[in-house]
Amino acid sequence: MENKLSVVINGDQFEAEQGQSVLQVLLDKQVYLPHVCYQESLGPIETCDTCAVLVNGEIVRGCGTFVKEGMEIQTDTPKVKDAQFKAMDNILENHELYCTVCDNNNGDCTIHNTVKDMGLEHQIKNFKAKSYDLDKGQFYRYDPDQCILCGQCVEVCQTVEVNETLSIDWDLQQPRVIWDNNVPIEESSCVSCGQCVTVCPCNALMENSMQGQAGFLTDIRPDYLRSMIDVTKEAETGYGPLFAISDSEAKMREDQIKKTKTVCTYCGVGCSFEAWTKGREILKMDPVPEAPANGIMSCIKGKFAWGHINSEARLTRPLIREGEYFKEVEWDEALDYITDKFKEIKGKHGPDALGFIASSKATNEESYLIQKIARQVIGTNNIDNCSRYCQSPATKGLNRTVGYGGDAGSMHDLQAAELVIMIGSNTAEAHPVLASKIKRSHKMFGQKLIVADLRKHEMAERADLFIHPEPGTDLVWISAIAKYLIDMGWHDEAFLAEKVNHFEEYVESLKPFTLGTAEEITGISQETLIQVAEAIRDSDKTCICWAMGVTQHQIGSDTSTAISNLLLVTGNYGREGTGAYPLRGHNNVQGASDFGSMPDTLPGYQKISDHDAVAKFEQAWQVKLSTNEGMDNHEMVQGIYDGKLKSLYVTGEDMGVVDSNINYVTEAFEKLEFFVVQDLFLTNTAEYADVVLPASPSLEKEGTFTNTERRIQRLYPALEPLGESRPDWEIYCEIAKRLGFDWSYSSPADIMAEAAGLVPIFEGVSYERLENFESLQWPVNKEGKDTPVLFTDGFPFPDGKAKLHPVNFARHYHIDEEHHLHINNGRILEHFHEGNMTYHTKGIRAKVPNSWIAVSEEAAEKYGMEEGSKIKISNENGEAVTQVHISKEVFGQEAYLPLNDNGKSAINYLTSNITDKDTNTPAYKEVPAKVEVLEKKGDSPLPLYNYRRGKRNPQYGVDVQKKWDRVDYIFPGNEEVKKDG
Repeated sequence: MENKLSVVINGDQFEAEQGQSVLQVLLDKQVYLPHVCYQESLGPIETCDTCAVLVNGEIVRGCGTFVKEGMEIQTDTPKVKDAQFKAMDNILENHELYCTVCDNNNGDCTIHNTVKDMGLEHQIKNFKAKSYDLDKGQFYRYDPDQCILCGQCVEVCQTVEVNETLSIDWDLQQPRVIWDNNVPIEESSCVSCGQCVTVCPCNALMENSMQGQAGFLTDIRPDYLRSMIDVTKEAETGYGPLFAISDSEAKMREDQIKKTKTVCTYCGVGCSFEAWTKGREILKMDPVPEAPANGIMSCIKGKFAWGHINSEARLTRPLIREGEYFKEVEWDEALDYITDKFKEIKGKHGPDALGFIASSKATNEESYLIQKIARQVIGTNNIDNCSRYCQSPATKGLNRTVGYGGDAGSMHDLQAAELVIMIGSNTAEAHPVLASKIKRSHKMFGQKLIVADLRKHEMAERADLFIHPEPGTDLVWISAIAKYLIDMGWHDEAFLAEKVNHFEEYVESLKPFTLGTAEEITGISQETLIQVAEAIRDSDKTCICWAMGVTQHQIGSDTSTAISNLLLVTGNYGREGTGAYPLRGHNNVQGASDFGSMPDTLPGYQKISDHDAVAKFEQAWQVKLSTNEGMDNHEMVQGIYDGKLKSLYVTGEDMGVVDSNINYVTEAFEKLEFFVVQDLFLTNTAEYADVVLPASPSLEKEGTFTNTERRIQRLYPALEPLGESRPDWEIYCEIAKRLGFDWSYSSPADIMAEAAGLVPIFEGVSYERLENFESLQWPVNKEGKDTPVLFTDGFPFPDGKAKLHPVNFARHYHIDEEHHLHINNGRILEHFHEGNMTYHTKGIRAKVPNSWIAVSEEAAEKYGMEEGSKIKISNENGEAVTQVHISKEVFGQEAYLPLNDNGKSAINYLTSNITDKDTNTPAYKEVPAKVEVLEKKGDSPLPLYNYRRGKRNPQYGVDVQKKWDRVDYIFPGNEEVKKDG
């Protein structure tokens, strides 16, 4: 058979696949071979030597030797066993076994399990302590005395995360893992992704939250620990009895450590983990290889930013306003008050006087229920979610052209692409795990990367080509490239003829977009534009990613449309490694819209103007539904001023910080007749409410999230709700029941079953098909077959063809003589958005205690600013006060103000009511301001211990050859061969 070959293992013949290593074949055939440094997610590293095996009469490393036809493999000869034991003895010279009193003794320690499986009773070489101190960072610590120099941490940092911080200094007398150029963890470029800790096969790297917490005997003073280790070693004559005790203690831990599958509650990547909890303590978040979006990968927030779960600031009882203050009340009183007010307002002003905002942090099932309250219970389509703030324009652009407003494929496709173009996306900080997948393909497999942005952030630094357009002009250069490709005959004529409509009209619309005009408007040279076009021409598979740098403009929908047009022109849809990727910002902003929290669509994007769709829901819900398009977020605020909206119910959305023009928004809150906020904390928005309901976060409830890939994943409750807080879905059910609709759901599974029965794209979705780490990417047919890549069989329009959609450009935004600084804004790695959750994690507060404004060296000189200067930036909407960080990432009259502030530095004191013309998404990225220096001298707002001050040390993995070249290295089992590759 093709790609198959025959090998002999311990005298028996087996079939193997070409390209497999000897170790992989043995693992597939369930033939035991020890291995410590190898794991499937990383591939062969070849540092531990424990996988020594006899191949055609020679001892080699099983992980680094690839099978050939007729190869003879032996795993059980005395010579092999001797080599394996020598290799493990070398490891134990660097690692002291004290398993019973080790926090890593949880049944999954690779060193412990391998020594036990090998049957090793004694070591020949004594353990040697090293001359290095333990290094403890904010989130994890490194113990050189326990480090076996397997290099997995280095491999994952250099080639998976691709932050390029860790390496092994093989030139030291005592080699060790180092950070950057051998500085402490906290002084390095480490981004605290935690992946090094995840892959460590022992206790050399460990989460601080695990230390002294995991075991029955681990919470002891270091001097006592040393005594216990010594006593244990004297008492036990071999490793067999030692492991018997430690295995018993590890088994006992299973009764107190709970491991629960969950999904991250931050960005739209959708990382899933096993949450390790002990009581209410969160010991760690453990990414696992079977996690469909992230595998073993994580970022600082998903791995460590869970301080909000047990924060003392959590709301635990309902609150009702009494004058200027709130009083705690029982649930019945709060819910009765809410429903009485809803009835009163509906009776007096009609159903459209009430509005509802769903949370993009809540589950799909909860989004479904809040829109059901609005539509079935109240009778209004005034329902929206925070996709209005960010991704509605991308959805609009994709719906116009290809029919589905979601990613065309999965992160696998971004990795498989030959060319990735990023536009207006700070991916490494806003979507770190997704960025790492692209960084890996770019670094390790030759993928090309083009980045268009106002800032030269990390992805721009890494790019093969970085382009810097004038703010708000992306539509122009994208359309100019499309025109140039067509003019040169580089478009995909066959794809266009077979699968796309309106080509001639589209070509006609491109006439204004010459390279010369594009250069004049965008500032990008014609030569650079041609380079981009040639890169697309030369790539068989191109993906384009974009985010809020595109969507949060007055022409965000049209620019998103232009991106999709470009992909259609070049045939980059419907195949692996191609397509459009509007990167979703929140963990469930995709799902909140998918499940109906939109003013113009029912769940599954079924239009409220679609008679058949409305009739289907009317029959299921047994009510007459309104077919009047509701108000979106932006319109609701204006509706308050206009006297149309009297009541607002906001779940998990701090509108008083994240809405544009927050002075205007908070004044609107004060005009409401009745205001309900449901959240984890008493947010800025909640302070205006009449009733505040305590909700439960993701770790305290069951449900599903949908990530940026359209991937639906289950989350399970790891903890009971804190105090009297409740999951959102339970609160919604209680409100509906009091208003005459007893839904009688026993669990979120029932809610999903109802949605699947009404929504064609979810038809085959069920909790049974989403067990544990299983996932489904919609559309999902009745049989449960999902759609990892969209459009392979055509586009969801009546004739199956996509639609090129002409767009025009008119300059809407510019800075003027008075407001001479352009204030760009967006997320940073450590915090999520305004930081309402992340500021509750101590280590993150230490790394980024506040926001700052990044200004160019040119602007600093022009306006008399220094590092740490305190400045006021202002315009007609308001003012913000912040400190200056002088950065090489920004240029000229452009500045960057991160979003992680809900106080005086909040960007939305400066944003306006101007929106995207098609979706009402605020033009957050169009902020002109004038500058006033309040205090010239000041301390830098960037903490001393922040990764941005570090200096990365890029290399291709562990560089094991340097180990083999050391004079003290001998390959076990073949002492004449020091380095055999």
